[in-house]
Amino acid sequence: MSAAPDDLTPMERARVAPEEGYALNRSNWDGRAQVHAASGHYDLDGWVADPTRVGAVVRRDLQILAPHLPEALRDGGDGIPRLDGLDVCHLQCHLGTDTLGLARRGARCTGVDLSPASLRIARDLAERAGADIRYVEANVMDAAAAVGATFDHVHTSIGTLCWLQDLATWGRQVAALLRPGGTFLLRDGHPMLLVMGDTDPGTMTPAYGYFPLPSGESFTYADGTTYTDGDVAPITQPRNVEWPHPVSEILGALLDAGLRLEHVGEHQDLPWPAHPAMTPEGEGWVLPEPWRSQVPVALSVVARRPG
Repeated sequence: MSAAPDDLTPMERARVAPEEGYALNRSNWDGRAQVHAASGHYDLDGWVADPTRVGAVVRRDLQILAPHLPEALRDGGDGIPRLDGLDVCHLQCHLGTDTLGLARRGARCTGVDLSPASLRIARDLAERAGADIRYVEANVMDAAAAVGATFDHVHTSIGTLCWLQDLATWGRQVAALLRPGGTFLLRDGHPMLLVMGDTDPGTMTPAYGYFPLPSGESFTYADGTTYTDGDVAPITQPRNVEWPHPVSEILGALLDAGLRLEHVGEHQDLPWPAHPAMTPEGEGWVLPEPWRSQVPVALSVVARRPG
């Protein structure tokens, strides 16, 4: 995985309507998709060559989910739980590597993403890997209607919530996609970490807002790079638009949608260097001490639709 670039620029607060923000992000991720597909970081040919590969993200996600799965699925015999017989919806699936990882644990998968370029690559990857995965182009805010089905499990993981403006609608979409008794897993960057300035590896100080922004406002930045290796020329639209969400808003959105919380976890590792001081350890990235003991870098949630 590539380390953070040296020429990072901070985010700025600006007035950007949600619809404009989603359009800018879609265009940016269409460009990123081309870079990511050719990168060693995503290693799509490696996914095709190794039919047992599920990836570090899915492996960690399923270890968190395991206690909430049917008992027969909790131990796959290789340290990774199984998903046999489960219909799974993977929101914000990008290139579909993690969707493929979920499918390889036995799930019948549907992936959802707003980037058509990402989904073209995801469909090609699934076909090359011999996996029967359905992909649907949609904003998460419209996912339930676009997909037109319900699931035993809904999954969203790593680098997802900051791209969404309205978590109340997000929570309702998750609930609408779930069958009674179905589970939802979220793992993402911790809101506390995302408050910290992210351009100087020598500092860990608040620089961005923790609480939701007023309507019509966002954080935005222009960055023609991405988090992988490769030629970034395809990123012709460099502007990103993000929205902060505190832990209370995340949990409240799920509770208000009628879901029951079964797990909330805070973690010291992430699968990408969200702060330039982070260094690789095992299959993830961690902060150096004393920050490692002071700042959680990831948040995980498991919720269930009653019934």
